[in-house]
Amino acid sequence: MYYGEIKNCDIANGEGVRVTLFVSGCTNRCKNCFQPQTWAFDYGKPFTEETETSILELLKPTHINGLTLLGGEPFEPENQRRLVQLLRRVRRELPQKDIWGFTGFTYETLLTEGSYPRCEVTDEMLSLLDVLVDGRFVEELKDITLRFRGSSNQRLIDLRTTRCTGKLQLLPDRR
Repeated sequence: MYYGEIKNCDIANGEGVRVTLFVSGCTNRCKNCFQPQTWAFDYGKPFTEETETSILELLKPTHINGLTLLGGEPFEPENQRRLVQLLRRVRRELPQKDIWGFTGFTYETLLTEGSYPRCEVTDEMLSLLDVLVDGRFVEELKDITLRFRGSSNQRLIDLRTTRCTGKLQLLPDRR
């Protein structure tokens, strides 16, 4: 897996101050994507054990709320397989931190057997996330007033509550 950038003080991609990892590789290729350079699977730098350890160190300060995964596309199968290792480590070493993931795929697609990009670690990856921002960016539905997303079709899914209730739960839409 490759990544394009790590932001260590991000306030735009989740609640509070966050560490944000922009992974490389995306087959969605949304029209007017804000990061088209990340579509290439070999864009940026290789994600190594040292990169993972660096992210864990960046997450340690108490003013950091958590980790956000962006792209590119974190749910491309080759990215999931590497990211799930990082997420396991964050949960084990820093259980007080929350984890957000952004995807151009819908939650329902990620749950559907046989659908792309579902793979052998998708369920585990979803189980390690607290919030999922799902859905492709759609230029015609662009709305700059939305919280943490670019178009009105995208949802802020509270995965913790969804897992507890068995029913899809969205985060409140505070502006």
